[in-house]
Amino acid sequence: MVKTERKIQLDNGKTISIEVGRLARQADGSAVVRCGDTMLLATVMAKKEIKPGTDFLPLTVDYLEKYSSSGKIPGGFFKREGRPGEDEILTSRLIDRALRPLFPEDYHADTQVLVQLVSWDPTEPSDQLACFAATAALMVSDIPFPDPVSEVRVVRKNGQMIVNPTYEQIEGCDLELMMAGTMDSIIMVEGEMQEVSEEVMLEAFKAAHKTLQIMNQGLADLRKEFGKPIREYDPLPIHADITSKMRELCFKQIQEVVHGILPKKQRSSRFEEIYKAAIEAIKPLFEEDKTVDVGFQCGVVYKELKAEVMRAMVLETGKRLDGRSTTEIRPIWSEVGYLPRSHGSALFTRGETQSLSTVTLGSKMDEQMIDRPTTEGTKRFMLHYNFPGFSTGEVKPMRIPGRREVGHGNLAERALKIVLPKDFDYTCRIVSEILESNGSSSMATVCGGCLALMDAGVQITSPVSGIAMGLITGENGKYAVLSDILGDEDALGDMDFKVAGTTKGLTACQMDMKVRGLSFEILADALEQSKKGRSH
Repeated sequence: MVKTERKIQLDNGKTISIEVGRLARQADGSAVVRCGDTMLLATVMAKKEIKPGTDFLPLTVDYLEKYSSSGKIPGGFFKREGRPGEDEILTSRLIDRALRPLFPEDYHADTQVLVQLVSWDPTEPSDQLACFAATAALMVSDIPFPDPVSEVRVVRKNGQMIVNPTYEQIEGCDLELMMAGTMDSIIMVEGEMQEVSEEVMLEAFKAAHKTLQIMNQGLADLRKEFGKPIREYDPLPIHADITSKMRELCFKQIQEVVHGILPKKQRSSRFEEIYKAAIEAIKPLFEEDKTVDVGFQCGVVYKELKAEVMRAMVLETGKRLDGRSTTEIRPIWSEVGYLPRSHGSALFTRGETQSLSTVTLGSKMDEQMIDRPTTEGTKRFMLHYNFPGFSTGEVKPMRIPGRREVGHGNLAERALKIVLPKDFDYTCRIVSEILESNGSSSMATVCGGCLALMDAGVQITSPVSGIAMGLITGENGKYAVLSDILGDEDALGDMDFKVAGTTKGLTACQMDMKVRGLSFEILADALEQSKKGRSH
């Protein structure tokens, strides 16, 4: 057995150790990461074969906390770990959102990342090491993952930025961010703050990135010394004739639809007609060649063509799918007191996105009890977000809230809890039912939830609004930042940056990248543009 341990010294005096080659040796990659007495076991596995008809990365990321890590026995009848709690789901999402954009675009094998908290130090938060542990396991595996990526927490306390703080240092801070990045760019941001300025946010990003670079260098050294040769894989097969024929048949028609400034349903219907006609024209060309999946390959090329046309229009003309300029906000209408028996209710509609929000007030008896390996206590303010299929015109079964619903609800909850009055003794539950969605439903939840709080008579300190920013990048450093993005702009663009705040400053944010990262220059532009959108 070969046991190898490497240590990384951070600027704040903390030491992170990585142990490989001792535990979980049949996994494609495994690592144990330790800081203080907090220890995480990370394992990664990926199938060698790619399922036919897969044009995305089937990546599964799970973060699990073992009760034994803190010397506790699970509550309940069964006395064993059950389904993940909300904190575990949110940490799983943080890891996923940092890793997913960095896998090669043509890599589509089933991949599983599992990070388990096996020992917990009450002074050292485990979530700020979880992504680092996952990447360490990837670095010593043969799975194609090119760049090291790490994640840190940064807080501001008494005007000072602290990276990877202890629990004690987190108490009483006015800014708390989780940020992931590579050596040269930012990949993911999530956090809450007490009405801080955009300049303070940028300062936090830069402080966090210095530590990220130290951690990423440690991961790069780990791969250099102990990494396996990267496995070969078959990229997504697209027949050259399908690519050329689809462009010939569809490109001009897609341009007509994109430049035609149609409502969402009409646009989707026309896109579907063009796609079906193209498949019917191409199928006869491959009747004798049964190895080519015409429908699947045409779908992949068609999506690329739509993205190409939409992105070109934005960069060249400054016009978007619905005719707006890059900074323009969709029409807004709202109504309060819509539901006669709720304590507070509001309808908020922005373009084709609509939220029906309710507020229910209760007593101390209604508090939520929390009993997790690393957290226990009660919670008095809750926001729940629901996203039924009909909101996007789809038939979907109603199930328990998924990770997306948990994540969006948590973001809106963070945005609004800052403005509750200091002496607010009620238990408060906000529920946002998304009735219609075409982009930015989580930020509609912030706006609708804020209106519902006021309708319930809660004396908030300031109104909070939220906006989702997008990004389109082109050649030679050309880019366009988009305010109040549509669903298609989210799907075909490079960034989804949700920003919530008051007229005084920011209260919450969440950023996800679809490309390999974001520069500080573009980030500063996005923050400044979002400020104008929030004020509107």
